Amino acid sequence: MPSFLKRHWRWLLLASAGVGFSLGYYFLTPFIKTLPRLARLREYFDDPAAHPDWQLKIGARCGEAPFIIPTNGYLGFGYGDAWRLGQHHQGFDIFAPTGLGETPVVAAYPGYLTRLSDWKSTVIIRIPSDPLELSRQIWTYYTHLADPHGNSFISEAFPPGTSEHWVEAGTLLGHQGNYSGDPDNPVGIHLHFSIVKDDGQGRFLNELQIENTYDPSPYLGLHGSVGDAWPVTCGGEGEETSKGGVREG
Repeated sequence: MPSFLKRHWRWLLLASAGVGFSLGYYFLTPFIKTLPRLARLREYFDDPAAHPDWQLKIGARCGEAPFIIPTNGYLGFGYGDAWRLGQHHQGFDIFAPTGLGETPVVAAYPGYLTRLSDWKSTVIIRIPSDPLELSRQIWTYYTHLADPHGNSFISEAFPPGTSEHWVEAGTLLGHQGNYSGDPDNPVGIHLHFSIVKDDGQGRFLNELQIENTYDPSPYLGLHGSVGDAWPVTCGGEGEETSKGGVREG
């Protein structure tokens, strides 16, 4: 052993242990905080009808929040949650209380809708002026609107290749599905909703990277970030101040 290591091995060991602890805390803490949510989500899956008070209501507006709730269901995963080590959730997952292709999804805020030609389960809406920061453009992203084989539940008003189609808040976009890209491994029936940053050139960034997204909580008036306050309700208190309808097209 070199003389330097002989003299300082204890300090090096302690430093290594400290680095290991810090890395473990960074990666494991969000995962551990998510475990209670997983348990509650399993309870909801067993009988959604038994837990109506856990469910968000489509078209509701929470307090003075700028967005309306985009679908019915239980908010099972929030922004920043982790169920794989080192991976953090980029939005909200709202799980349906009804069957495949039955729970409607609506636009949370007015904007210009795009559906790329190869998108089977996804639409994205450009909002030129972020209601929380008027100088920036944002995009709202809605996905899993198809069955395991990619049969789309997106409204016929928005066929593949749709670009810059104006929609009002409450416009019907489609219905919740469980499309994952792998027919043998579908996800639970839910809407994944996220708010995506603009690249500064009028295009949306890659939604799969959390650094390219914003926390939807303040936009919807919900408390859905990493933490143990569940189930998620409007303003943390279940207050819904107004209801909106579902618009066609």
